[in-house]
Amino acid sequence: MSDLDNILKDLSPSLVFRYFEEISRIPRGSGNERAISDYLVDFAKEHNLEVIQDEALNIIIKKDSTKGYENAPTVILQGHMDMVCEKNNGTEHNFEKDSIKLKIEGDFIKATGTTLGADNGIAVAYCLAILASSDIKHPAIEVLVTTEEETGMGGASSVKGENLSGKILINIDSEEEGELLSSCAGGVRNKVSIKLELQKGQEGFIPYKVIVKGLKGGHSGMDIDKGRGNSNKIIGRVLNDINSQMELYIAEINGGAKMNAIPREAEAIILIKEENKNHLQNIAKKWQETLKNELRASDPGITVQLEEMDINIDKAFSKELTNKVIAILMLIPQGIQTMSMDIKGLVQSSTNLGVVTTEYDKITFESAIRSSVKSLKDSIVKEIESICNVVGANMSLESDYPAWEYREDSYIREVFKNVYKDMYGSEPKVTAIHAGLECGILKDILGGVDMISFGPNMYDVHTPDEKLSISSTERTYRYFLEVLKQIK
Repeated sequence: MSDLDNILKDLSPSLVFRYFEEISRIPRGSGNERAISDYLVDFAKEHNLEVIQDEALNIIIKKDSTKGYENAPTVILQGHMDMVCEKNNGTEHNFEKDSIKLKIEGDFIKATGTTLGADNGIAVAYCLAILASSDIKHPAIEVLVTTEEETGMGGASSVKGENLSGKILINIDSEEEGELLSSCAGGVRNKVSIKLELQKGQEGFIPYKVIVKGLKGGHSGMDIDKGRGNSNKIIGRVLNDINSQMELYIAEINGGAKMNAIPREAEAIILIKEENKNHLQNIAKKWQETLKNELRASDPGITVQLEEMDINIDKAFSKELTNKVIAILMLIPQGIQTMSMDIKGLVQSSTNLGVVTTEYDKITFESAIRSSVKSLKDSIVKEIESICNVVGANMSLESDYPAWEYREDSYIREVFKNVYKDMYGSEPKVTAIHAGLECGILKDILGGVDMISFGPNMYDVHTPDEKLSISSTERTYRYFLEVLKQIK
């Protein structure tokens, strides 16, 4: 590694940023974690630490307590090694083999045209820095780094409790400094599919591509309360309006990239009568103005575009299927469903239509459903199931994970609070999060473990605008080390 490659070499804490840059060179999208998992095994062996790599490629690295902490409780430090792989249109990047191209802009580390992977690479970097250090006071440590968190928490679900002895768990997957998370929502992946029925293209019909883009997107849990537009729902509204004013056939529709990311772009190939082309242009222009107004605060860059296509499309969805696809897009729930009555400002239940895909035999609609109340999560599932019953679609569920419920008597929460007050002279914010953390699953596996979640400031995660605050990373690391020092 040359100094020219080492973008973060002058940043402090040096070990944290050294390891963050090292893992940024390793492709680690969800489902592609072999290389990063093996890197962690090699790290442990290099530092003469006990390591376990399980069948799911989860990693556990154990380090003995430092002098004076022999009787302190063992602490599990936990994060995930995978990242969401999103890039801007026009960015040439292969997430299967290319390194993340880091850059520094003021107080922020960013990537060039892609997601950064600070969610949750910073947890890995913190843990490696602690494991590699010889001058940090701490209890016995078990570092647990899981796989496939971003696609349903498959790694956490595969953790074997007998491999861990810690009764305190510190999750490092939060994104706001000074905020301590003490509970999180549960969730489930919902997939609706409807059989593809094609018919020959109608004579006198011409193809257009309808494109919705320019939205900010974001994390479907953390950002669902920001009122950002969902490209899949928006294109449904546009197509529904066109369908009400002229004969329309859909030939293909696709939108979004990840179920747990608010989709930023969607496009549909449609067929209309040639005589209606000017009318179609007027409809698109009207929607551009309407959406610019509706989303002027959250998504000022939204555009609705039409492209006349110079190709021959000989098959399209049947008229019945075209109507059903539009109906699903219009009816499937999106966004906040209920707010918490216990914690002011906390989203209690939500759903995100993250991905729409035209496949060779079906059209699929994939949603990420979240709730801190199981019965409300189930209610959203039933609502979608009812839509399926009406239109003749099928529904399946994947990666159902439990909520992490608030614990009244938490020793580790009090340690975090007291250290924060001593260091900064104010109280940290103890709250809950409307996003899926692995804590709920690990709680079920590990039993009565005492948990907390924290982390440095990150913004726009799950998007190519993702950025990590350098100064917050340093402050939060110093805070982290002081917490470990105080666990006796």
